[in-house]
Amino acid sequence: MSENENPSFGLFQKFLSNNRIFKNREVLRHSYRPQILPHRRPQIDAIASILAPALKNETPSNILIYGKTGTGKTASVRYVGAELEKVAASMSTGCKVVHLNCEVIDTQYRVLAQIAKGLEDIDATPSDKARAHIPMTGWPTDQVYTELKNQLEAAGGVLVIVLDEIDKLVKKSGDETLYNLTRINSDLRQSKVSMIGISNDLRFTDFLDPRVLSSLSEEEIVFPPYNAPQLCDILTQRAQMAFMEGGLDEGVIPLCAAFAAQEHGDARRALDLLRVSGELADRENAERVGEKHVRMALEKIETDSMIECISTLPTQSKVVLYSMLLLEEMDKKIFTSGEVTRVYRDVSRIVDIDPLTHRRITDLISELNMLGVINTRVVSKGRYGRTKEMWFDTNTKKIQEVLAKDPRLSEDRLAQVDLNRLRASFR
Repeated sequence: MSENENPSFGLFQKFLSNNRIFKNREVLRHSYRPQILPHRRPQIDAIASILAPALKNETPSNILIYGKTGTGKTASVRYVGAELEKVAASMSTGCKVVHLNCEVIDTQYRVLAQIAKGLEDIDATPSDKARAHIPMTGWPTDQVYTELKNQLEAAGGVLVIVLDEIDKLVKKSGDETLYNLTRINSDLRQSKVSMIGISNDLRFTDFLDPRVLSSLSEEEIVFPPYNAPQLCDILTQRAQMAFMEGGLDEGVIPLCAAFAAQEHGDARRALDLLRVSGELADRENAERVGEKHVRMALEKIETDSMIECISTLPTQSKVVLYSMLLLEEMDKKIFTSGEVTRVYRDVSRIVDIDPLTHRRITDLISELNMLGVINTRVVSKGRYGRTKEMWFDTNTKKIQEVLAKDPRLSEDRLAQVDLNRLRASFR
């Protein structure tokens, strides 16, 4: 052991001693909120101009914000919200912002209770702490709604409610929550409520009652995808804080930006690529992050996301996917939905699940295609109609490994599949 090594660090000594790559990798994570958001000034100004009446104790219009993942929607809203609260505090104006993630808070009860909790956290004083608060479960919903109104009236001022991923709430629980919230101002005298809905799904409004939609979308703002030069600016800003001086090769940032621009201009993907590239370089004790590390990071991220996607699939989808793997094992590199159905029926019998109809299997195949697990195309068979062909675009070994972790699809159980008989049935 050298004199510079600390024996108490043991196993981690070699990982702590190398500090040539990162200065602060946390600034590359999605949770980091920069002080400056490049290329989003028009959207930020638009949100600020709509919310500005709150500083005069007037009700701002409700806003619907659309845009693909990684286009800066949430970061921009949080930035404007923080600035609004800062100015309101300096003016002694009662103006508050509560931010909810509807991927987690996806029922009317949870939404109302979480808004109330947000109010408590903002306005809490020692005497307030003793006041009864809305539990996260257990009350009738109308009681929760009444108590929330009471808390709003007690707080006074303007409350801006941000519903991030609002489409998840609507798809899970319908539009009753939004209906109640968009009409809550008619029941209030001392306070006012404004709402901001953020969504990646431009079509979720199809699920809304027209009355809810007209109230919710008084203003609409669209966040366009970033292009490659804009992503370069974003990555350059973060890289200056994240990496040691001289820690990046010149081509790293443009390459990360180019890959992410191909994926709908997703800044999150660009940041992930840059961070993982740095981590891979760090682990191999490289002096600098190079383009080879970016290409390795791209492959790793795609593999990791594929594993996560497949491991969380429902059992029926896994059985359909496994049936496709068997077809590939039988040297059928391109196969049809009809062939998948034939193999699926054998496999479903072995794993003891109720077989689905051909139509439902086709639906599951379409979902696998949307997730990027397989590729599909519809081909014409002339007078025999059209059929769907599919194939794997990636190495299937990883897919097999993930599926094998499901007890129903273990190697022992699936050893009962008679591949020779199946091959013969396709001749």
